[in-house]
Amino acid sequence: MKSIRDLTPKQIVEELDKYIVGQAEAKRMIAVAIRNRWRRQRLPEHIREDVAPKNILLIGPTGVGKTEIARRLAALVSAPFVKVEATRYTEVGYVGRDVESMVRELTETSIGMVKQEEMAKVQKRAEEYAEERLLDILLPKPSEPEDPEKLKASREKLREKLRAGQLNSRDVEIDVEEKVVPFMQVFSPQGTEEMGLDLPGALGNMFPPRRGRRRVSVEDAKRILALQEGEKLIDRERVTREGMRRAQENGIIFIDELDKIVSPGAAHGPDVSRGGVQRDLLPIVEGATCATRYGPVRTNHVLFVAAGAFSLTKPSDLIPELQGRFPLRAELKALGREDFERILTEPKNAMIKQARMLLETEDVHVEFTRDAIEEMAATAATANQSMQDIGARRLHTILEKVLEDVSFQAPDLAPAKIPINATYVRERLKGILEDEDLKKYIL
Repeated sequence: MKSIRDLTPKQIVEELDKYIVGQAEAKRMIAVAIRNRWRRQRLPEHIREDVAPKNILLIGPTGVGKTEIARRLAALVSAPFVKVEATRYTEVGYVGRDVESMVRELTETSIGMVKQEEMAKVQKRAEEYAEERLLDILLPKPSEPEDPEKLKASREKLREKLRAGQLNSRDVEIDVEEKVVPFMQVFSPQGTEEMGLDLPGALGNMFPPRRGRRRVSVEDAKRILALQEGEKLIDRERVTREGMRRAQENGIIFIDELDKIVSPGAAHGPDVSRGGVQRDLLPIVEGATCATRYGPVRTNHVLFVAAGAFSLTKPSDLIPELQGRFPLRAELKALGREDFERILTEPKNAMIKQARMLLETEDVHVEFTRDAIEEMAATAATANQSMQDIGARRLHTILEKVLEDVSFQAPDLAPAKIPINATYVRERLKGILEDEDLKKYIL
């Protein structure tokens, strides 16, 4: 994972290209938006505050890479990042999560990132302290006075065995803390929903950690004790302060399925709540101060990236104010046969590579010929045209169907080398593609 300052727009696009086929316009727009976060930090302070991020709306059918762009972006940059579903939220007054919870989630993520960084800095010292505590447990002080030199020699001998892993299987008893977190639900006719309150933060002092003894192996004890020592060594106030700063200055919130809270021409029933979610979302996207368990967090400089298929609606069906808060828009194109061929083979985590490696764990080696890949891609394209277009997700089902027999019989076939060509693919998919009633099985 690299920091934003280490990635130029071109490098960001190149990294995304390793996992996502096509969609150059969306990648370039995302890359520039990410780079602008770094550029803003280099501005004079009196100007910096007025430079707000330009939020992005990704528009395109399902399965073309909108969510994958967000997922890969999170792994690419070291900025605090959360992905949320717009359908999780309801208007204030309705049962469900309020939109401010996405800001609380971003804050938790940001503080967690800083805490991991600080823990990594003190890891060596924490392990040293944990080792001493473990030696105290393994070699308790004698009831009667003994020669200090002899005790020191015994301790060093035990230390050597501990470091060599010779004591890993031995069990020891250690003190551990168990946090008591109150759990509340709200019951409604629709079922149980999560209550939009930060109970651990509000009532944390009323529920202090409970200490207890647990019997674990020496190997696990080393890990647990090192974690405890690391917690003692880091400055929690500084971690919280820096985490909140990063959430406000560098945070990115990806809102998926934005089109699901759009209802054109509706003014009653659940559509009222959907419109209410948009109205509640508006001040957060514009820039508001949200309460979190750590204190107020401003969203003025949080970058919002939203995505939606907009198959039954269109972006102009959003309330006008919200439309204006997403000035940058990129339309992702539907995928065709050539795109599917590339998706099967080119990305770093290509489907065929994954399938091949899974079977190789059982000493079964499958080799796909070029015409087999072309046949699967053509089948996916045809299925998307004759049924609902679900993009690259169609390939998952087709590939699983092609390899179904091999996967099932792999333990009995090993060791084996199995070539898969176009004829093999057609035989496995023939019955399903010919029978209209069975096409539903290809998603």
